[in-house]
Amino acid sequence: MRLVLLGPPGAGKGSVAALLKKNFSVVHISTGDLLRDEIKEGSPLGKEAKSYIDNGNLVPDEVVIKLIENKIKTDDQIKNGYLFDGFPRTKNQAKGLDEILEKIGKPIEAVFYMETAADLILMRLTGRRICRDCGAVYHIHRHPPKKEGVCDQCSGTDLYQRSDDKEETIKNRLDVYLENTLPIVDYYEAKGILNKIDGGLESEELEAIIAKTCHAS
Repeated sequence: MRLVLLGPPGAGKGSVAALLKKNFSVVHISTGDLLRDEIKEGSPLGKEAKSYIDNGNLVPDEVVIKLIENKIKTDDQIKNGYLFDGFPRTKNQAKGLDEILEKIGKPIEAVFYMETAADLILMRLTGRRICRDCGAVYHIHRHPPKKEGVCDQCSGTDLYQRSDDKEETIKNRLDVYLENTLPIVDYYEAKGILNKIDGGLESEELEAIIAKTCHAS
């Protein structure tokens, strides 16, 4: 299983990817996670990326491609299957990823585009809260902590909203997404590996659709 999940911020790519990773033992590669690790470490790459992310802009292609290439070169489990979540985000990134994967003889088998309405995205992302102590993720409507303002996992009391989850930033992220990322849909469609699915469905439903499509191909 060698997949790419596409969709706007808040489409639920991460949740679906987690289910696929668990059920099919593929390497889950999320540029968001990789970049957040760099930011947390305070590396030069992390500091550069943070300035873009905080303003709802995309990190430059060359920076992200280098990050992905390093991951592919250093993770031996890639040969058993992979799942890209949140990457590629531009046509140049898509072409760069193809070149990297061709070198190791593991090209993409299928791409799934999770089409999701803007109002649903805003509801999902503006309600997200994260525990500053342990990183547990909550949602004020869909998955609140058992006790308001207190983390279920570590009892931390600092549940914060990420700067890129605020409404103004989300709208900017969507504008950037539409401008830069939608051309990738055409790119993969032309290659004959694109599948469009409804991002409004629950994660379990989406995972089942993806698994069935992959097994049928």
